Amino acid sequence: MEDGSAADPASNGVGVLIANWTGASGGNYGQAAADQLTFLLSFTPRAPNGAISHRVDQAQLWSDFIYMVPPFLAYYGVMTDNQTLVEESYNQIKLYREILADDTGLWQHIRLGSFEDRGYWSTGNGWAAMGMLRVLVTIRGSPWSDSMRRYISDLESWAGEILDAMWPYLTDENMFYNYADNSSTFQDAASAALIAASTYRLSLVAGVHTYLPSAERVHAALSIVGSNSHPNARMTSDGWLTPVVNPHSFREEGAESAEAQAFVLQLHAAWADWVEDGRKGANAAMRTCGSVGWLVGLGMLVGVLGVGVY
Repeated sequence: MEDGSAADPASNGVGVLIANWTGASGGNYGQAAADQLTFLLSFTPRAPNGAISHRVDQAQLWSDFIYMVPPFLAYYGVMTDNQTLVEESYNQIKLYREILADDTGLWQHIRLGSFEDRGYWSTGNGWAAMGMLRVLVTIRGSPWSDSMRRYISDLESWAGEILDAMWPYLTDENMFYNYADNSSTFQDAASAALIAASTYRLSLVAGVHTYLPSAERVHAALSIVGSNSHPNARMTSDGWLTPVVNPHSFREEGAESAEAQAFVLQLHAAWADWVEDGRKGANAAMRTCGSVGWLVGLGMLVGVLGVGVY
């Protein structure tokens, strides 16, 4: 299938690797994963510093890449006992950070190539933070966790930089503007869900609890299902998160976004893991809502997607 993005297809990579490992029927998953890896490492353009391009036709770096490719490289490396590939997952994050991150701690959206978007796209910052944390957890669970402690420390720090820079831009409505520092852009619940999910994950893996109060406010706000009594509800009666960025046009507000739905599931999963772990850091994050409203909204969301939540 032709795709203008070199990175987006790799977002399926971890699932494909698991399908191969479990012997799932329906395709040659091992070969598909190997072909994807070969394409990324050998046939995709690179930036001057060695960063693999997000795009097929030119060397261009997008913040989205950090969620799409490095987790696949890391997981592939662990499953094939290839430490070099795990190290490359970290290296690609490092190379992207050299170009996209600036002194504010925020990441610009797109650099190099035929056009740039140097704005601080909120969803892109969420993509980057969560991608780093996925790689971090994979390294920690690998046979090389001791020898790669510096990598783990860097990833904790870099994800923390993004959260430090993003949370001050949370609006009174518990969302982020589509471009974090630009109040003339629309407010977006999708990026809020992803940033909050990343915050719970960083709390779990690194004991950083600073922004749990903000994450809890977002979690509470996104649990409200639309009704006459809740005019500020973020979940429609059909289970769609709103308002959200258009997943096919990052400057425009959308209506129904599969990506936003996935971010809500990630938020719930991260929150549930944090609760199961004993709500560490909860003294700084007072409970702001009961679980009933959230679970009602989640049930509707699962119905929309037709998937299970684990």
